[in-house]
Amino acid sequence: MIRIGFGNDVHRLERDRRLILAGIVISEEIGAIGHSDADALCHAVTDAVLGAMALGDIGSHFPDSDPKWKGADSFTFLREALRLALEKGFHVSNLDCTINLERPKLRPHIDAIRAKLAEQIGCETDRISVKAKTGEGLDAVGRFEAIRVEAVVLMTSA
Repeated sequence: MIRIGFGNDVHRLERDRRLILAGIVISEEIGAIGHSDADALCHAVTDAVLGAMALGDIGSHFPDSDPKWKGADSFTFLREALRLALEKGFHVSNLDCTINLERPKLRPHIDAIRAKLAEQIGCETDRISVKAKTGEGLDAVGRFEAIRVEAVVLMTSA
């Protein structure tokens, strides 16, 4: 059996914060605002996994109203979603992500991001796709006010 999940996440950007994607610090000059570490990539992937399993969304499992999750490492959320999927007999077959961010340019970080996601998910790097797009000066992403990430995951039964 196969299942497909879609996840997305948006965070406002602010100066003098760390930008973290897949647990990797991308910038110390501008970063995302959030209750946890604001890793929009991990959040989108977590939502995709939860969605594929029909288990709700990241907010229902890790509410931002719970002080327990303040500043949390977002891989904590992803690992729990993967554990829940495994309980149902599913694992990640492949993952495709698009990060929408005006700057900094992400190309120099893509291979490290893919490797970190593969390590956390427990699969080969060639099953993880990560693409970076700019907003071309349009909307909140293009005005350098936000980061948006979308993720699609294919889950297969073990």
